[in-house]
Amino acid sequence: MRFRFRPRLRPLAIGVIALGVLIGGAGALEGIAGLAVAGAVGAVLGAAYLASPTWRLAVIIDDDGLEVGTATRRRFRLAWADVVAVVASPTTSTCFVDGGRPELSLLVPGDGAPAPYDLERKDALYAAIVARVPADRIRQVDRLDEASPA
Repeated sequence: MRFRFRPRLRPLAIGVIALGVLIGGAGALEGIAGLAVAGAVGAVLGAAYLASPTWRLAVIIDDDGLEVGTATRRRFRLAWADVVAVVASPTTSTCFVDGGRPELSLLVPGDGAPAPYDLERKDALYAAIVARVPADRIRQVDRLDEASPA
């Protein structure tokens, strides 16, 4: 199963692009170079966010473990047997998979979870992780942001 990363702030980025074009156009029409440049910079930054290589990443789940990477480059692979712990919130479909080191860990952001990204079909990803990790390594909480460290 494959779950692609998605921009969480897509509406904000589209708004920044639109506002940048509007401000830049007004600045250009009025001959105010600073305003035109500021608008162009805003539009470019919004477009860069939407075109980020991060949105090519995916979480791939199979019977042996989970992997994060692109079609050409693996960021990391974590076998289910190597999962240290999963902190899971069934009410928000949010979970944190602790691989023992930050570079081997993954946050699946559900409702209210602070993450700069979103994931396709995150409810299905949450269910797949919880189904494959041994129950003695899963700690259930109401919300991840209110959970105390283990």
